[in-house]
Amino acid sequence: GSLKPLELKEVAEVPEDELAKIPSPATGEPGSLTPPRAFNLMFQTQVGAMSDASSAAYLRPETAQGIFVNFKNVQQTARAKVPFGIAQIGKAFRNEITPRNFIFRSREFEQMEIEYFIPPDDDVWPAAHQEWIDRCYNWLLSIGVKKDLIDLDIHEKDKLAHYARACTDVAFKFPFGRSELLGVAARGNFDLSAHADASGKKMEYNCEDTKRKYVPHVIEPSIGVDRLFLALVCSAYDEDVVSGEKRSVLRFHPSIAPIKVAVLPLMKNKEPLVEKAREIYSKLQMRYNVAWDAGGAIGRRYRRMDEAGTPFCVTIDFDTLDDDSVTVRERDSTEQKRMKIDELYGYLGKEIDGF
Repeated sequence: GSLKPLELKEVAEVPEDELAKIPSPATGEPGSLTPPRAFNLMFQTQVGAMSDASSAAYLRPETAQGIFVNFKNVQQTARAKVPFGIAQIGKAFRNEITPRNFIFRSREFEQMEIEYFIPPDDDVWPAAHQEWIDRCYNWLLSIGVKKDLIDLDIHEKDKLAHYARACTDVAFKFPFGRSELLGVAARGNFDLSAHADASGKKMEYNCEDTKRKYVPHVIEPSIGVDRLFLALVCSAYDEDVVSGEKRSVLRFHPSIAPIKVAVLPLMKNKEPLVEKAREIYSKLQMRYNVAWDAGGAIGRRYRRMDEAGTPFCVTIDFDTLDDDSVTVRERDSTEQKRMKIDELYGYLGKEIDGF
């Protein structure tokens, strides 16, 4: 017999009796596919007293559009010159079909985005895009994401969103598999142009240096705070042996550790020790989130702080009352240093804040 050309059809066009013969892309077995159904990734709600079509509203699926709507307002009031950026953090909502993997994919999440506005020239955006990829990659490393757990995914042209000129993701090797952590997209002028068309208001920038008007293009770094938190915990968690005992420790970078310092009086029933420790604790509280722990053996207290990711413990003992010095114990190496209280604040400032 003669061969007939293969005719491709959408699954939605297939009659129900033929649908049972189509193999599943996941298993290869026929008979498990259901008829296609419409699905809305945005959450719908009602605004006002009436519940009809005119009161329908949607929770935002991303934070970026608020920046684009306010572009002219921010640019003019701040007297900003292109290139400049607007950063925002806030809640976003997506009606995910399958939220999973702890806080990696959820229906309500915190999102951080920067819209960096640049001139529209074709020789500008590739360099700006690469600059933000490098900045974001190095920023992740600087706050404690492990280098051996991240790499880059460059989107091929046929995989790009309809508005994107280029997009590169920073992928992270989570315990459940490798997936996107952060994305840097070159969005062109799609968003500003779309808002201008819909509102009838121009979104042009008047460049005083070149005496021309144009709609700026955009580089957009975007990351979910929840995913970042998960990546930081995965990077920080470790187990080792200290003094013959197994230890669980979170090796958070000091700049992002939730508790920066723990103050530990050697004994809780000796008032002079407690009073001196409270004095140090109060001063440190003015700058950092500080923990107070006066119960149990000092070694056990160190272990508790290790599990919480606290980078430094300050121990006040009887020698403190004589020479005004304290013991500072560093989490990762477990090394202990003796120093004057006057030196303590400068030392912690340099180790935590970098200056």
